[in-house]
Amino acid sequence: MFRTAVEHAKKHPGLIPQFFFICLGMGGATLYLIRLARGPHVTWNKTHNPEPWNRLDPTYQYKFVAIDTDYKNLKKEGPDF
Repeated sequence: MFRTAVEHAKKHPGLIPQFFFICLGMGGATLYLIRLARGPHVTWNKTHNPEPWNRLDPTYQYKFVAIDTDYKNLKKEGPDF
């Protein structure tokens, strides 16, 4: 399959940017899915730690971008489980 893509790129040089951006998009999507799968709210092993989100510190910044929230000054509200 890779050989066919290289042959087409040699015959039609205008396809090279398309191949580049398709590969770049697929790589970015894969990295983003890996980042989501490793997040603190995902449970892969329910016998070891069934509720991992209860172990998070209240100052843990779980959002990628927090514009108005300063997580350093937050205090925990509620009981420990």
